[in-house]
Amino acid sequence: MKISINKDWTLFLDRDGVINRRLPNEYVRSIHDFEFLPGVLKVLNEFSKIFGLIIIATNQQGIGKGLMTKQDLDRLHREMLREIEKQGGRIDKIYYCSDLTQIPDNCRKPSPSMGIKAKKDFPKIKFEKSIMVGDSYTDIGFGQNLGMKTILVGEQLKTETDPDSWTPDFILDKLASVPDILQYDSV
Repeated sequence: MKISINKDWTLFLDRDGVINRRLPNEYVRSIHDFEFLPGVLKVLNEFSKIFGLIIIATNQQGIGKGLMTKQDLDRLHREMLREIEKQGGRIDKIYYCSDLTQIPDNCRKPSPSMGIKAKKDFPKIKFEKSIMVGDSYTDIGFGQNLGMKTILVGEQLKTETDPDSWTPDFILDKLASVPDILQYDSV
C-alpha cells in the first residue's frame, strides 16, 4: 500500500531521531551536538519538490528544564535550516514546545497544539492530506489526533512500547525510506 500525494499535501516531521541523531538520555543543545542522519538532506531535497508544505513539530523540554535557552534553540535551527537549504531542501516552519511533561495541558506531542498553530499560520493545511513522520509513539498520537497519516521511523522502535495504543500507518527504518511508500499524483 502506498500514500498517494501531490502538492496539496503537508509533511510534518519530528526533529530528534528523524532529521538528526538523537542523543541517548541527553538533549541536542547546540549545533555542535547536531548531526544529520544518513540520507536526510537528500530526501528533504526530494520532499521539497513534492510536498506543498514541510513543517517540523518538535518537543524541546530541555528549555523548560533550563538546559538551554530559546535563543540556543533558535540558533541551532537557523544553522540546521541553512544546511538544508544549501542542499536544495526546505522547511517552511518549525514549531516547538518547551513545556515540561508534568505541566497539565501542555503543548507537547501528542497534544495537537503545534498542528493547530501550523494550520492558523498556513490555512491551506488539510490534516487529512498530511503525513506525520516521527520516531516515538507520541509523534504518532499527534498525527492521529489531527487525522493525519502516520509513519514511525527509527532505531529505538525495537525497544519502545506503545502505552496509548497508537498504531502507525507505516513503520520504516528511517526518514530516507519514506519515498518508497509514496505515490506522486499531479494535480
